[in-house]
Amino acid sequence: MRREFNTEGQCESDFHYMVKLDERIKNIKEQYIDKRKYIVMNKGRQYGKTTTLMALVEYLKNDYVVLLMDFQEIGTAEYKDEAAFTNAFAQIFIETFAQIKVEKKEELLQEVTAFAENPENGTLRKLFICLSAVCAKSPKPLVLLIDEADSAANNQVFIDFLSLLRKYYLNRRQKATFYSVILAGVYDIKNLKLKMRQEEDEQYNSPWNIAAKFKIEMNFSADQIAQMLQEYEKDNQTNMDINTIAKEIYEYTSGYPYLVSAICKIIDEELSDIGSFSNKSDAWTREGIAAAVNILLKENIPLFDSMIKQLHTFPDLRNIIEEILYQGKIIPFSADVKSVNIGMMFAFLKEENGRVAISNRIFEMRLLNMFITEDAIHSEAFRCGERDRTYFIQNEKLNMDLVLEKFVEHYTDIYGNNNEKFIEDYGRKLFLLYLKPIINGTGNYYLEAQTRDARRTDVIVDYRGEQFIIELKIWHGNEYNERGEAQLAGYLDYFHRKKGYLISFNFNKKKNIGVKTITFDDKTIVEAVI
Repeated sequence: MRREFNTEGQCESDFHYMVKLDERIKNIKEQYIDKRKYIVMNKGRQYGKTTTLMALVEYLKNDYVVLLMDFQEIGTAEYKDEAAFTNAFAQIFIETFAQIKVEKKEELLQEVTAFAENPENGTLRKLFICLSAVCAKSPKPLVLLIDEADSAANNQVFIDFLSLLRKYYLNRRQKATFYSVILAGVYDIKNLKLKMRQEEDEQYNSPWNIAAKFKIEMNFSADQIAQMLQEYEKDNQTNMDINTIAKEIYEYTSGYPYLVSAICKIIDEELSDIGSFSNKSDAWTREGIAAAVNILLKENIPLFDSMIKQLHTFPDLRNIIEEILYQGKIIPFSADVKSVNIGMMFAFLKEENGRVAISNRIFEMRLLNMFITEDAIHSEAFRCGERDRTYFIQNEKLNMDLVLEKFVEHYTDIYGNNNEKFIEDYGRKLFLLYLKPIINGTGNYYLEAQTRDARRTDVIVDYRGEQFIIELKIWHGNEYNERGEAQLAGYLDYFHRKKGYLISFNFNKKKNIGVKTITFDDKTIVEAVI
Protein backbone atom coordinates (compact mmCIF):
# COMPACT_ATOMS: atom_id res chain seq x y z
CA MET A 1 0.00 0.00 0.00
CA ARG A 2 1.35 3.41 -0.99
CA ARG A 3 2.05 5.75 1.90
CA GLU A 4 0.80 9.33 1.81
CA PHE A 5 1.17 12.63 3.62
CA ASN A 6 -1.53 12.93 6.25
CA THR A 7 -3.50 16.01 7.29
CA GLU A 8 -6.47 14.24 8.87
CA GLY A 9 -6.02 13.04 12.43
CA GLN A 10 -3.37 10.74 13.84
CA CYS A 11 -0.32 9.83 11.75
CA GLU A 12 0.79 6.21 11.52
CA SER A 13 4.18 5.29 10.08
CA ASP A 14 2.77 2.25 8.21
CA PHE A 15 0.41 4.45 6.23
CA HIS A 16 1.88 7.95 6.32
CA TYR A 17 5.10 9.79 5.68
CA MET A 18 5.90 11.41 9.00
CA VAL A 19 8.68 12.98 11.00
CA LYS A 20 10.36 10.50 13.36
CA LEU A 21 9.22 11.16 16.93
CA ASP A 22 11.77 8.97 18.72
CA GLU A 23 13.76 11.80 20.30
CA ARG A 24 10.63 13.73 21.29
CA ILE A 25 9.06 10.71 22.98
CA LYS A 26 12.31 9.81 24.74
CA ASN A 27 12.59 13.35 26.13
CA ILE A 28 8.99 13.37 27.38
CA LYS A 29 9.58 10.11 29.21
CA GLU A 30 12.87 11.16 30.78
CA GLN A 31 11.96 14.75 31.62
CA TYR A 32 8.37 14.25 32.78
CA ILE A 33 7.02 10.71 33.09
CA ASP A 34 10.00 9.20 34.91
CA LYS A 35 10.04 12.20 37.25
CA ARG A 36 6.35 11.77 38.16
CA LYS A 37 5.36 15.12 36.63
CA TYR A 38 1.86 16.29 35.84
CA ILE A 39 1.94 18.41 32.70
CA VAL A 40 -0.25 20.21 30.18
CA MET A 41 0.65 19.70 26.54
CA ASN A 42 -1.11 22.77 25.23
CA LYS A 43 -0.35 23.49 21.59
CA GLY A 44 -2.23 25.00 18.68
CA ARG A 45 -4.73 23.01 16.65
CA GLN A 46 -3.42 20.21 14.44
CA TYR A 47 -0.02 20.31 16.09
CA GLY A 48 0.53 16.57 16.38
CA LYS A 49 -0.63 16.20 19.97
CA THR A 50 -2.68 13.03 19.36
CA THR A 51 0.08 11.44 17.30
CA THR A 52 2.54 12.18 20.10
CA LEU A 53 0.27 10.67 22.75
CA MET A 54 -0.26 7.50 20.70
CA ALA A 55 3.50 7.13 20.27
CA LEU A 56 3.93 7.63 24.02
CA VAL A 57 1.55 4.77 24.78
CA GLU A 58 3.69 2.39 22.75
CA TYR A 59 6.99 3.73 24.09
CA LEU A 60 6.00 3.58 27.77
CA LYS A 61 4.21 0.21 27.85
CA ASN A 62 7.18 -1.80 29.12
CA ASP A 63 7.66 0.38 32.20
CA TYR A 64 4.17 1.69 32.90
CA VAL A 65 0.49 0.90 32.64
CA VAL A 66 -0.60 3.66 30.25
CA LEU A 67 -4.20 4.80 29.76
CA LEU A 68 -4.99 7.16 26.89
CA MET A 69 -8.48 8.66 27.22
CA ASP A 70 -10.13 11.09 24.81
CA PHE A 71 -12.53 13.58 26.39
CA GLN A 72 -14.28 14.08 23.06
CA GLU A 73 -16.02 10.79 23.88
CA ILE A 74 -17.88 12.52 26.70
CA GLY A 75 -21.04 14.16 25.40
CA THR A 76 -22.45 17.53 26.42
CA ALA A 77 -25.25 16.01 28.48
CA GLU A 78 -22.70 14.08 30.52
CA TYR A 79 -21.32 17.31 31.96
CA LYS A 80 -24.63 18.39 33.46
CA ASP A 81 -23.72 17.14 36.97
CA GLU A 82 -21.22 15.02 38.89
CA ALA A 83 -23.21 11.79 38.55
CA ALA A 84 -23.37 12.00 34.75
CA PHE A 85 -19.72 13.03 34.36
CA THR A 86 -18.25 10.49 36.76
CA ASN A 87 -20.23 7.66 35.18
CA ALA A 88 -19.04 8.65 31.70
CA PHE A 89 -15.45 8.91 32.93
CA ALA A 90 -15.66 5.49 34.61
CA GLN A 91 -17.08 3.87 31.48
CA ILE A 92 -14.32 5.25 29.25
CA PHE A 93 -11.72 4.35 31.86
CA ILE A 94 -12.93 0.73 31.86
CA GLU A 95 -13.10 0.57 28.04
CA THR A 96 -9.58 1.97 27.75
CA PHE A 97 -8.25 -0.47 30.35
CA ALA A 98 -9.75 -3.34 28.35
CA GLN A 99 -7.44 -2.55 25.43
CA ILE A 100 -4.15 -2.87 27.32
CA LYS A 101 -2.27 -5.95 28.47
CA VAL A 102 -2.09 -6.18 32.25
CA GLU A 103 -2.42 -9.06 34.68
CA LYS A 104 -5.51 -9.53 36.87
CA LYS A 105 -7.40 -6.84 34.98
CA GLU A 106 -10.79 -7.60 36.52
CA GLU A 107 -9.36 -7.42 40.03
CA LEU A 108 -7.71 -4.11 39.25
CA LEU A 109 -10.98 -2.65 37.96
CA GLN A 110 -13.21 -4.09 40.66
CA GLU A 111 -13.95 -0.79 42.45
CA VAL A 112 -14.36 1.24 39.25
CA THR A 113 -16.66 -1.40 37.76
CA ALA A 114 -18.85 -1.38 40.88
CA PHE A 115 -18.93 2.42 40.74
CA ALA A 116 -20.05 2.41 37.09
CA GLU A 117 -22.88 0.00 37.92
CA ASN A 118 -24.48 2.57 40.24
CA PRO A 119 -24.36 5.77 38.18
CA GLU A 120 -27.14 7.65 39.97
CA ASN A 121 -25.08 7.97 43.18
CA GLY A 122 -21.80 8.95 41.54
CA THR A 123 -19.70 11.81 42.89
CA LEU A 124 -16.20 12.96 42.09
CA ARG A 125 -15.03 12.01 45.58
CA LYS A 126 -16.28 8.43 45.19
CA LEU A 127 -14.76 8.21 41.70
CA PHE A 128 -11.33 9.23 42.97
CA ILE A 129 -11.48 6.71 45.80
CA CYS A 130 -12.00 4.02 43.16
CA LEU A 131 -9.24 5.39 40.89
CA SER A 132 -6.88 5.48 43.85
CA ALA A 133 -7.63 1.79 44.48
CA VAL A 134 -6.68 0.96 40.88
CA CYS A 135 -3.41 2.87 41.22
CA ALA A 136 -2.61 1.05 44.46
CA LYS A 137 -3.16 -2.40 42.91
CA SER A 138 -1.50 -1.74 39.56
CA PRO A 139 1.58 -3.94 38.97
CA LYS A 140 3.32 -0.99 37.30
CA PRO A 141 2.99 2.77 37.88
CA LEU A 142 -0.19 4.05 36.24
CA VAL A 143 0.17 6.92 33.75
CA LEU A 144 -2.95 8.82 32.61
CA LEU A 145 -3.01 10.62 29.27
CA ILE A 146 -6.10 12.71 28.42
CA ASP A 147 -6.44 13.96 24.85
CA GLU A 148 -8.70 16.90 23.95
CA ALA A 149 -8.88 17.79 27.64
CA ASP A 150 -10.05 21.32 26.90
CA SER A 151 -13.15 20.02 25.10
CA ALA A 152 -14.52 19.72 28.64
CA ALA A 153 -13.20 23.04 29.82
CA ASN A 154 -16.40 25.07 29.64
CA ASN A 155 -18.00 22.88 32.29
CA GLN A 156 -17.65 23.47 36.01
CA VAL A 157 -17.65 19.74 36.76
CA PHE A 158 -14.38 19.40 34.83
CA ILE A 159 -12.82 22.22 36.83
CA ASP A 160 -13.84 20.33 39.97
CA PHE A 161 -12.33 17.16 38.50
CA LEU A 162 -9.00 18.94 38.05
CA SER A 163 -9.14 20.24 41.60
CA LEU A 164 -9.44 16.71 42.97
CA LEU A 165 -6.69 15.50 40.65
CA ARG A 166 -4.52 18.23 42.12
CA LYS A 167 -5.46 17.26 45.70
CA TYR A 168 -4.49 13.63 45.14
CA TYR A 169 -1.21 14.73 43.56
CA LEU A 170 -0.34 16.81 46.62
CA ASN A 171 -1.30 13.93 48.96
CA ARG A 172 0.27 11.12 46.97
CA ARG A 173 2.47 9.99 49.88
CA GLN A 174 -0.71 9.16 51.77
CA LYS A 175 -3.05 8.11 48.92
CA ALA A 176 -2.20 6.16 45.80
CA THR A 177 -2.75 8.12 42.63
CA PHE A 178 -1.58 8.37 39.03
CA TYR A 179 2.19 8.29 38.68
CA SER A 180 2.12 10.93 35.95
CA VAL A 181 -0.62 12.77 34.06
CA ILE A 182 -0.61 14.57 30.72
CA LEU A 183 -3.53 16.75 29.67
CA ALA A 184 -3.39 17.59 25.96
CA GLY A 185 -5.37 20.39 24.33
CA VAL A 186 -5.20 23.90 22.90
CA TYR A 187 -6.09 25.77 26.06
CA ASP A 188 -3.60 25.98 28.89
CA ILE A 189 -5.11 25.01 32.23
CA LYS A 190 -4.77 28.54 33.57
CA ASN A 191 -6.87 29.76 30.63
CA LEU A 192 -9.66 27.20 30.91
CA LYS A 193 -12.09 29.74 32.29
CA LEU A 194 -11.70 31.81 29.13
CA LYS A 195 -14.13 29.27 27.67
CA MET A 196 -16.57 29.75 30.54
CA ARG A 197 -16.70 33.48 31.06
CA GLN A 198 -14.96 36.70 30.13
CA GLU A 199 -14.78 38.40 33.54
CA GLU A 200 -11.29 39.78 33.95
CA ASP A 201 -10.90 38.81 37.59
CA GLU A 202 -11.75 35.15 37.06
CA GLN A 203 -9.99 34.19 33.87
CA TYR A 204 -6.70 32.95 35.24
CA ASN A 205 -7.68 31.17 38.48
CA SER A 206 -6.00 27.85 37.89
CA PRO A 207 -7.57 24.71 39.35
CA TRP A 208 -4.36 22.81 38.62
CA ASN A 209 -1.29 24.90 39.39
CA ILE A 210 0.84 21.81 39.96
CA ALA A 211 1.56 21.31 36.27
CA ALA A 212 5.21 21.36 35.23
CA LYS A 213 6.09 23.55 32.26
CA PHE A 214 6.08 21.57 29.01
CA LYS A 215 9.29 22.49 27.16
CA ILE A 216 9.45 19.84 24.46
CA GLU A 217 9.73 21.31 20.95
CA MET A 218 6.77 20.24 18.80
CA ASN A 219 7.69 22.14 15.64
CA PHE A 220 9.58 20.20 12.99
CA SER A 221 13.09 21.31 12.18
CA ALA A 222 14.35 21.54 8.59
CA ASP A 223 16.45 18.43 9.26
CA GLN A 224 13.39 16.49 10.45
CA ILE A 225 11.45 17.55 7.36
CA ALA A 226 14.40 16.37 5.25
CA GLN A 227 14.34 12.97 6.98
CA MET A 228 10.65 12.62 6.14
CA LEU A 229 11.31 13.58 2.52
CA GLN A 230 14.09 11.00 2.32
CA GLU A 231 11.52 8.31 3.11
CA TYR A 232 9.27 9.72 0.40
CA GLU A 233 12.15 9.86 -2.07
CA LYS A 234 12.95 6.17 -1.54
CA ASP A 235 9.46 5.31 -2.75
CA ASN A 236 9.07 7.86 -5.54
CA GLN A 237 12.54 8.71 -6.98
CA THR A 238 11.73 12.30 -7.92
CA ASN A 239 15.39 13.42 -7.78
CA MET A 240 14.39 16.40 -5.66
CA ASP A 241 17.05 18.40 -3.84
CA ILE A 242 15.90 17.18 -0.42
CA ASN A 243 17.76 19.68 1.76
CA THR A 244 16.76 22.69 -0.36
CA ILE A 245 13.11 21.60 -0.44
CA ALA A 246 13.08 20.92 3.31
CA LYS A 247 14.54 24.34 4.09
CA GLU A 248 12.06 26.07 1.78
CA ILE A 249 9.09 24.29 3.38
CA TYR A 250 10.46 25.24 6.78
CA GLU A 251 10.76 28.89 5.70
CA TYR A 252 7.04 28.96 4.95
CA THR A 253 5.84 26.96 7.94
CA SER A 254 8.43 27.38 10.72
CA GLY A 255 7.85 23.66 11.18
CA TYR A 256 4.14 23.83 12.11
CA PRO A 257 3.30 20.11 11.68
CA TYR A 258 -0.03 20.45 9.86
CA LEU A 259 1.28 23.06 7.43
CA VAL A 260 4.34 20.96 6.60
CA SER A 261 2.18 17.94 5.81
CA ALA A 262 -0.37 20.02 3.89
CA ILE A 263 2.25 21.51 1.55
CA CYS A 264 3.82 18.10 0.93
CA LYS A 265 0.41 16.51 0.31
CA ILE A 266 -0.54 19.16 -2.27
CA ILE A 267 2.78 18.77 -4.09
CA ASP A 268 2.46 14.98 -4.10
CA GLU A 269 -1.20 14.66 -5.03
CA GLU A 270 -2.33 17.81 -6.84
CA LEU A 271 0.41 19.66 -8.69
CA SER A 272 0.86 17.09 -11.43
CA ASP A 273 -2.68 17.95 -12.51
CA ILE A 274 -1.66 21.58 -13.03
CA GLY A 275 -0.39 22.35 -16.52
CA SER A 276 2.96 23.85 -15.48
CA PHE A 277 3.95 20.70 -13.53
CA SER A 278 4.01 17.70 -15.84
CA ASN A 279 5.34 15.26 -13.25
CA LYS A 280 6.44 14.93 -9.64
CA SER A 281 10.02 15.88 -10.43
CA ASP A 282 8.81 19.26 -11.71
CA ALA A 283 6.54 19.67 -8.69
CA TRP A 284 9.18 19.04 -5.98
CA THR A 285 10.89 22.36 -6.62
CA ARG A 286 10.79 25.86 -5.12
CA GLU A 287 8.24 26.75 -7.80
CA GLY A 288 6.17 23.75 -6.78
CA ILE A 289 6.27 24.80 -3.14
CA ALA A 290 5.10 28.31 -4.07
CA ALA A 291 2.24 26.82 -6.10
CA ALA A 292 1.27 24.50 -3.23
CA VAL A 293 1.26 27.43 -0.81
CA ASN A 294 -0.99 29.35 -3.18
CA ILE A 295 -3.46 26.45 -3.20
CA LEU A 296 -3.30 26.01 0.58
CA LEU A 297 -4.00 29.70 1.22
CA LYS A 298 -7.25 29.47 -0.72
CA GLU A 299 -8.59 26.46 1.19
CA ASN A 300 -11.09 26.64 4.03
CA ILE A 301 -9.48 24.39 6.60
CA PRO A 302 -10.30 24.13 10.33
CA LEU A 303 -6.94 25.58 11.30
CA PHE A 304 -7.57 28.82 9.39
CA ASP A 305 -11.21 28.93 10.47
CA SER A 306 -10.13 28.69 14.11
CA MET A 307 -7.59 31.46 13.65
CA ILE A 308 -10.14 33.86 12.16
CA LYS A 309 -12.66 32.97 14.87
CA GLN A 310 -10.20 33.88 17.61
CA LEU A 311 -9.43 37.24 15.97
CA HIS A 312 -13.13 38.07 16.13
CA THR A 313 -13.35 36.85 19.73
CA PHE A 314 -10.28 38.78 20.89
CA PRO A 315 -10.11 42.14 19.03
CA ASP A 316 -6.93 43.22 20.86
CA LEU A 317 -5.17 40.20 19.36
CA ARG A 318 -6.36 41.24 15.92
CA ASN A 319 -5.09 44.80 16.47
CA ILE A 320 -1.63 43.54 17.41
CA ILE A 321 -1.41 41.38 14.29
CA GLU A 322 -2.55 44.23 12.02
CA GLU A 323 0.01 46.60 13.50
CA ILE A 324 2.80 44.06 13.01
CA LEU A 325 1.84 43.25 9.43
CA TYR A 326 0.82 46.62 8.07
CA GLN A 327 2.97 49.05 10.04
CA GLY A 328 5.97 46.95 11.00
CA LYS A 329 5.30 47.94 14.59
CA ILE A 330 7.74 46.54 17.14
CA ILE A 331 5.83 45.13 20.11
CA PRO A 332 7.97 43.98 23.05
CA PHE A 333 7.14 40.48 24.15
CA SER A 334 5.41 39.97 27.49
CA ALA A 335 3.42 36.87 28.38
CA ASP A 336 1.57 38.99 30.97
CA VAL A 337 -0.25 40.90 28.23
CA LYS A 338 -3.57 39.11 27.75
CA SER A 339 -3.77 39.38 23.96
CA VAL A 340 -0.16 38.24 23.54
CA ASN A 341 -0.71 35.32 25.90
CA ILE A 342 -3.80 34.25 23.96
CA GLY A 343 -1.99 34.52 20.63
CA MET A 344 0.81 32.34 22.00
CA MET A 345 -1.66 29.78 23.33
CA PHE A 346 -3.35 29.40 19.94
CA ALA A 347 0.11 29.38 18.27
CA PHE A 348 -0.64 32.42 16.10
CA LEU A 349 2.10 34.44 17.80
CA LYS A 350 5.58 33.62 19.00
CA GLU A 351 8.42 35.34 20.83
CA GLU A 352 11.34 36.22 18.57
CA ASN A 353 14.34 38.18 19.86
CA GLY A 354 12.26 39.75 22.62
CA ARG A 355 9.51 40.83 20.23
CA VAL A 356 6.05 39.57 19.34
CA ALA A 357 6.01 37.93 15.91
CA ILE A 358 3.54 36.00 13.76
CA SER A 359 4.27 32.28 14.13
CA ASN A 360 4.97 31.48 10.48
CA ARG A 361 4.84 32.86 6.98
CA ILE A 362 1.71 30.90 6.01
CA PHE A 363 -0.25 32.48 8.85
CA GLU A 364 1.08 35.90 7.86
CA MET A 365 -0.02 35.43 4.27
CA ARG A 366 -3.48 34.16 5.20
CA LEU A 367 -4.02 36.98 7.69
CA LEU A 368 -2.72 39.59 5.29
CA ASN A 369 -5.04 38.29 2.58
CA MET A 370 -7.96 38.60 4.98
CA PHE A 371 -7.08 42.14 6.05
CA ILE A 372 -6.54 43.27 2.46
CA THR A 373 -9.80 41.72 1.30
CA GLU A 374 -11.66 43.56 4.06
CA ASP A 375 -9.90 46.85 3.25
CA ALA A 376 -10.36 46.41 -0.50
CA ILE A 377 -14.09 47.06 -0.23
CA HIS A 378 -13.49 50.77 0.33
CA SER A 379 -10.01 51.12 -1.19
CA GLU A 380 -9.32 53.36 -4.17
CA ALA A 381 -5.83 51.82 -4.42
CA PHE A 382 -7.32 48.35 -4.84
CA ARG A 383 -9.75 49.57 -7.51
CA CYS A 384 -6.88 51.18 -9.43
CA GLY A 385 -4.87 47.95 -9.30
CA GLU A 386 -7.86 45.95 -10.46
CA ARG A 387 -8.47 48.32 -13.35
CA ASP A 388 -4.81 48.27 -14.45
CA ARG A 389 -4.03 44.57 -13.93
CA THR A 390 -4.04 43.45 -17.59
CA TYR A 391 -1.68 46.30 -18.45
CA PHE A 392 1.12 44.66 -16.44
CA ILE A 393 0.85 41.06 -17.68
CA GLN A 394 2.74 40.50 -20.93
CA ASN A 395 3.23 37.00 -22.33
CA GLU A 396 2.18 35.65 -18.94
CA LYS A 397 5.03 37.59 -17.31
CA LEU A 398 4.61 40.32 -14.70
CA ASN A 399 6.22 43.68 -15.58
CA MET A 400 7.10 44.96 -12.11
CA ASP A 401 8.77 48.11 -13.51
CA LEU A 402 5.41 49.22 -14.89
CA VAL A 403 3.66 48.31 -11.63
CA LEU A 404 5.89 50.74 -9.73
CA GLU A 405 5.47 53.49 -12.33
CA LYS A 406 1.70 53.26 -12.26
CA PHE A 407 1.56 53.03 -8.47
CA VAL A 408 3.56 56.27 -8.14
CA GLU A 409 1.15 57.94 -10.53
CA HIS A 410 -1.98 56.82 -8.68
CA TYR A 411 -0.54 57.49 -5.24
CA THR A 412 0.49 61.02 -6.17
CA ASP A 413 -2.94 61.79 -7.63
CA ILE A 414 -4.98 60.30 -4.77
CA TYR A 415 -2.87 60.54 -1.61
CA GLY A 416 -0.14 63.06 -2.42
CA ASN A 417 -1.42 65.75 -0.02
CA ASN A 418 -1.55 63.56 3.10
CA ASN A 419 0.84 64.09 6.00
CA GLU A 420 3.73 61.99 7.32
CA LYS A 421 1.57 60.21 9.88
CA PHE A 422 -0.78 59.00 7.14
CA ILE A 423 2.12 57.67 5.07
CA GLU A 424 3.77 55.90 8.00
CA ASP A 425 0.48 54.25 8.97
CA TYR A 426 -0.96 53.46 5.55
CA GLY A 427 1.73 53.81 2.83
CA ARG A 428 2.70 50.16 2.74
CA LYS A 429 -0.91 49.05 3.07
CA LEU A 430 -1.83 51.07 -0.01
CA PHE A 431 0.89 49.44 -2.12
CA LEU A 432 -0.18 45.98 -1.00
CA LEU A 433 -3.79 46.84 -1.82
CA TYR A 434 -2.72 48.04 -5.26
CA LEU A 435 -0.61 44.93 -5.90
CA LYS A 436 -3.15 42.37 -4.71
CA PRO A 437 -5.58 42.37 -7.68
CA ILE A 438 -2.67 42.44 -10.14
CA ILE A 439 -1.26 39.08 -9.02
CA ASN A 440 -4.42 37.63 -7.47
CA GLY A 441 -5.21 34.06 -8.48
CA THR A 442 -1.86 33.51 -10.19
CA GLY A 443 0.82 34.89 -7.88
CA ASN A 444 1.30 35.51 -4.22
CA TYR A 445 3.32 37.72 -1.92
CA TYR A 446 4.50 37.81 1.65
CA LEU A 447 6.29 40.21 3.94
CA GLU A 448 9.78 39.19 4.98
CA ALA A 449 9.69 38.99 8.78
CA GLN A 450 13.43 39.42 9.35
CA THR A 451 13.59 42.80 7.64
CA ARG A 452 10.25 44.22 8.69
CA ASP A 453 10.21 47.16 11.08
CA ALA A 454 8.72 50.64 11.39
CA ARG A 455 11.00 52.00 8.64
CA ARG A 456 11.48 49.09 6.29
CA THR A 457 9.50 46.19 4.86
CA ASP A 458 10.54 43.73 2.18
CA VAL A 459 7.79 42.24 0.02
CA ILE A 460 8.57 39.00 -1.81
CA VAL A 461 6.35 38.42 -4.85
CA ASP A 462 6.09 35.04 -6.57
CA TYR A 463 4.49 35.10 -10.00
CA ARG A 464 4.61 32.07 -12.34
CA GLY A 465 7.96 30.92 -10.99
CA GLU A 466 9.54 34.39 -11.09
CA GLN A 467 10.44 36.15 -7.87
CA PHE A 468 10.48 39.90 -7.25
CA ILE A 469 12.11 41.53 -4.22
CA ILE A 470 10.56 44.88 -3.30
CA GLU A 471 11.71 47.00 -0.40
CA LEU A 472 9.25 49.55 1.02
CA LYS A 473 11.08 52.23 2.96
CA ILE A 474 10.29 55.39 4.89
CA TRP A 475 12.90 57.85 3.57
CA HIS A 476 15.02 59.76 6.10
CA GLY A 477 17.93 61.47 4.39
CA ASN A 478 20.48 60.47 1.74
CA GLU A 479 22.64 58.41 4.12
CA TYR A 480 19.65 56.31 5.16
CA ASN A 481 18.64 55.95 1.52
CA GLU A 482 22.09 54.67 0.49
CA ARG A 483 22.04 52.23 3.42
CA GLY A 484 18.67 50.97 2.19
CA GLU A 485 20.13 50.33 -1.26
CA ALA A 486 22.98 48.36 0.32
CA GLN A 487 20.53 46.36 2.40
CA LEU A 488 18.43 45.54 -0.65
CA ALA A 489 21.53 44.51 -2.61
CA GLY A 490 22.51 42.15 0.19
CA TYR A 491 19.03 40.71 0.27
CA LEU A 492 19.14 40.18 -3.50
CA ASP A 493 22.31 38.13 -2.99
CA TYR A 494 20.44 35.93 -0.52
CA PHE A 495 17.72 35.26 -3.12
CA HIS A 496 20.25 34.97 -5.99
CA ARG A 497 18.62 37.87 -7.83
CA LYS A 498 20.34 40.59 -9.87
CA LYS A 499 17.40 43.00 -9.90
CA GLY A 500 15.33 44.46 -7.11
CA TYR A 501 12.79 47.21 -6.45
CA LEU A 502 12.70 50.02 -3.91
CA ILE A 503 9.71 52.18 -3.01
CA SER A 504 10.74 55.22 -0.96
CA PHE A 505 8.06 57.18 0.89
CA ASN A 506 9.92 60.48 0.94
CA PHE A 507 8.96 63.45 3.16
CA ASN A 508 11.53 65.84 1.66
CA LYS A 509 9.75 68.78 0.00
CA LYS A 510 12.44 68.92 -2.73
CA LYS A 511 12.08 65.26 -3.66
CA ASN A 512 11.89 64.19 -7.30
CA ILE A 513 8.78 62.04 -7.59
CA GLY A 514 9.01 59.23 -10.11
CA VAL A 515 10.84 56.05 -11.03
CA LYS A 516 14.53 55.71 -11.82
CA THR A 517 16.96 52.84 -12.36
CA ILE A 518 20.26 52.78 -10.50
CA THR A 519 23.19 50.37 -10.33
CA PHE A 520 24.54 49.28 -6.96
CA ASP A 521 27.60 47.02 -7.20
CA ASP A 522 26.44 44.41 -9.72
CA LYS A 523 22.74 44.86 -8.93
CA THR A 524 20.05 46.78 -10.80
CA ILE A 525 17.61 48.60 -8.52
CA VAL A 526 14.43 50.20 -9.80
CA GLU A 527 13.53 52.92 -7.30
CA ALA A 528 10.16 54.61 -7.04
CA VAL A 529 10.10 57.84 -5.01
CA ILE A 530 6.77 58.98 -3.61
